[in-house]
Amino acid sequence: MTNTAAARGRLIRAMADRLIVHAEELTVLDQAIGDGDHGLNMKRGFEAVLAEADTLAELSLPEVLSGIGKTLVMRVGGASGPLYGTLFLTLGKTLPTDPSAADLVPALDAAVAAVKARGKSEAGQKTMLDVLVPVLEDMKHGGDGLPGRLAAVAQAAAEATVPMRAVRGRASFLGERSVGHMDPGARSSALLVDAVVAWLEEQA
Repeated sequence: MTNTAAARGRLIRAMADRLIVHAEELTVLDQAIGDGDHGLNMKRGFEAVLAEADTLAELSLPEVLSGIGKTLVMRVGGASGPLYGTLFLTLGKTLPTDPSAADLVPALDAAVAAVKARGKSEAGQKTMLDVLVPVLEDMKHGGDGLPGRLAAVAQAAAEATVPMRAVRGRASFLGERSVGHMDPGARSSALLVDAVVAWLEEQA
């Protein structure tokens, strides 16, 4: 895994660009079962991250991730800011300065646990965890073609939230009416996974 300032800059931009480009899609998803602001909030947060990309890229990878987390906490509204902020802050706290591929699993494991604790939720409740947990489990299995497989796992996991009944968040107020819609947080998580996978494959 290449860990240079240029590579870190590409990672930052890959994640930010992916969320910004898909902001309208996330808004439509959230209009169906939430406040309708998930796309706008994520766009605002990652535009702020993008504005800091050159400065962040000069830092170590853990510092980059922590910096992204702090920005998202400050700039993303609703529940998404604290949850995504927790995800990135924990990754930054857990990863070593020059991580190997083997370091990614324990770091994501810790980050997922932190998101569970922050949101008081588990997989199966129609949240971002319904993507993060399957991705983590697939990473633990390893094997050939892992990066590309993770993107497919993330997308399938997001789609699997459609028939779920929401138990946490604004969507839970809708009860059975939350069934039949993809969870916007699951979709934004899948987009991030896809962006990171593309970056990892670029490093290979």
